[in-house]
Amino acid sequence: MKQNLHNMREEYRSEILRKEDLAAQPMQQFQQWFQFAIDRNVPEPNAFVLATVDSNLQPHARVVLVKEIRKTSLVFYTNYDSKKGRHMAENNAVAACFFWQPLHQQVRMTGRVHQLDSKESDSYFQSRPLESRIGAIVSPQSKEIKSREWLEEKWQQKKKEVGEKPGRPNNWGGYELKVTTVEFWQGQPGRLHDRFLYEQKYREWVVKRLAP
Repeated sequence: MKQNLHNMREEYRSEILRKEDLAAQPMQQFQQWFQFAIDRNVPEPNAFVLATVDSNLQPHARVVLVKEIRKTSLVFYTNYDSKKGRHMAENNAVAACFFWQPLHQQVRMTGRVHQLDSKESDSYFQSRPLESRIGAIVSPQSKEIKSREWLEEKWQQKKKEVGEKPGRPNNWGGYELKVTTVEFWQGQPGRLHDRFLYEQKYREWVVKRLAP
């Protein structure tokens, strides 16, 4: 197994990424790459790894889905009482990472999050499939539960109670990640990857090339 892992690699071959080809604003560049991933049918291009830090300074990471791309931020939704929700309440500095393997592209972001107002969360919640809305209501996310059967029974009971238009629970809603750094990574042969970092300084974006 050890030897197999040593030999497990893929040689990336992509167009060279040049500074002059980049957009002036990082989220504008991100939207271009994101749309390219959609056009190339990359599976779940809106999936990204969200990293948070708990009160003991232990990092945690998990995959979530971005639901809106704004001029300077990303929007995602979750349970406020989940582990990530509790982490973000204690420390709103987070990191995000998108990886579109078929395109040999990665985007890393850092920034700070804040909760969206209730109207925005209400609007998005009502746009979700009914099954997902009920799931958000009944799931005590990140907490220990008795069994899968217990969870399914709770779901069925709640479905009978709330009907077709359940309201958003108070402990569930949206977060906006306001980015402060964004790094674009393009895989290249020989591991000489292209990396460009956008950093915000004095309300301006500075772009620099990084060594692979």
